[in-house]
Amino acid sequence: MRGSTRAKWVVSAAVIALAATACGGGGDDDGDNESKGGSEGKNANSAGVVRAYWTDPQNPLEPANTNEVQGGKVMDMIFTKLMEYDPKTGEAFEANAEKITSTDSQTFTVKLKSGWTFADGTPVTAKNYVDAWNYGALLDNAQANAYFFSDIEGYDAVHPEEEGAKATAKTMSGLKVVDESTFTVKLKQKFSTWPKRLGYTAYAPLPDAFFKDKANYLKKPFGNGPYKVDSYTKGQGMKLSVNDKYALEKPKNGGVELKVYTDNTTAYSDLLAGNLDILDGLPASSLQNVETDLNGRYINQPAGILQTVSFPFYDKKWDQKKTLKVRQGLSMAIDRKAITENIFSNTRTPAKDWTSPVLGESGGFSQDMCGEYCEYNPEKAKQLIEEGGGIPGGTVTLTSNVDTGSHKDWMDAVCNSINKVMGSEKACLVKSVGTFGDFRNQAAGHEMSGMFRSGWQMDYPLIDNFLTPLYKTNASSNDGLYSNKEFDKLIDQANAEPDYAKAIKLYQDAEKIVAQEIPAITLWYQNGDAGYSDKVDNVTLDPFSVPVFTDITVKS
Repeated sequence: MRGSTRAKWVVSAAVIALAATACGGGGDDDGDNESKGGSEGKNANSAGVVRAYWTDPQNPLEPANTNEVQGGKVMDMIFTKLMEYDPKTGEAFEANAEKITSTDSQTFTVKLKSGWTFADGTPVTAKNYVDAWNYGALLDNAQANAYFFSDIEGYDAVHPEEEGAKATAKTMSGLKVVDESTFTVKLKQKFSTWPKRLGYTAYAPLPDAFFKDKANYLKKPFGNGPYKVDSYTKGQGMKLSVNDKYALEKPKNGGVELKVYTDNTTAYSDLLAGNLDILDGLPASSLQNVETDLNGRYINQPAGILQTVSFPFYDKKWDQKKTLKVRQGLSMAIDRKAITENIFSNTRTPAKDWTSPVLGESGGFSQDMCGEYCEYNPEKAKQLIEEGGGIPGGTVTLTSNVDTGSHKDWMDAVCNSINKVMGSEKACLVKSVGTFGDFRNQAAGHEMSGMFRSGWQMDYPLIDNFLTPLYKTNASSNDGLYSNKEFDKLIDQANAEPDYAKAIKLYQDAEKIVAQEIPAITLWYQNGDAGYSDKVDNVTLDPFSVPVFTDITVKS
């Protein structure tokens, strides 16, 4: 997402933007611009309001149109999906689903738990899921997460891939409502682990209110999750309160105020001054002294986050085949060890593959997938780049937003490393974009002319989430338009394989193609980190590096 999650990336990838934003904030259209925490932040629902950092999301807050971290953060607060992921282990478990069954790994029957309602009191029904998924898939609605429905039979009719083609149907033939609490899903082919995906944002249900008056709904979106949106002012912040109709355990606080910042250094200053309670994604400049600064109120743990930079294969000068050696050489020209040590104080680990260590070797993580292309080798790097015809145009740009994640620091270091190898101060130049939203619009709009940040925060803890959305042809977060038929074939075979160990092997075979062709340079695995104020307790991060807001308590 979040990468592009969650998907985050983060992302994610998800694409990833962990870190932060800045100045000003807390206000909304009711004129209340004062940020309050602790006992002063009480509302009618509970004991206190948690003040957390945020950036404006890229798109309006629709489940099927949210595939980046900051929007995904809100989606997870206001929706509970069929499946959710354990905040400690990342394991998938049934949430709004009573059970999901199949006799052939292709047609699935979904039975909902009884008694669930949306925040407006209307029941959550099978039709709410089917309508939401059909809406998300339909080409006319231009939803960023449409690809996540591409495994369902009938997707091609509602979302044809051919340029200029129009949808020939409004709904997918593979979705059928059986009764108020039951629906069936028929996939194009067998996909044994498909149910584990269903905790991702795109698969959330939508209330009838969304379809009756979408514009009004988006002003204060709500779902079937633990919180509901009270107000949102772009550039300032969002206020959420507890959804009193939530079917599971209610949050242990009275709500969350997400404050928009323009840089995470300012957010860190607010945290130290007591004007902010949670900052996830700390500025690199704070890492050496954070333990002392916050008296130990600091979290640093492994997370399903990978930092990468991608190439724009839609730009003729970056022809996918002709620039192969150049891409391999650029990867070898980056001194990952020095950057993770000197800039990130070892809160990042040089990457060895295109997944994440949190998956474990049994889940597909590989210590040696990247091989020599992830090793810093100045001589071999320059040789490969020259054999490949040199850097196209003589200069490669590296683009990212600079309002989150200390990206300017590491981008400078990456370009300096490449420049040193090539013996030129202009071999690599950093190109900064002011805000995350603008950057994502440029990346998704295929406006890049050189390398661009494409980090990933996993949407669900499976190896295919690090591969399919990013590198399969026409996938949702494949912003560089990479395409390889053999890779696509292996992914489809892995999805259909009922034996988990064999499926992992097939996914890894697909990843080997990525390792050879390098559509994206893998840089480092990123820990989830956060600092918190002395006004809150029970602060933890989930495996996606997102604060578990429902567990946070505010001191009286």
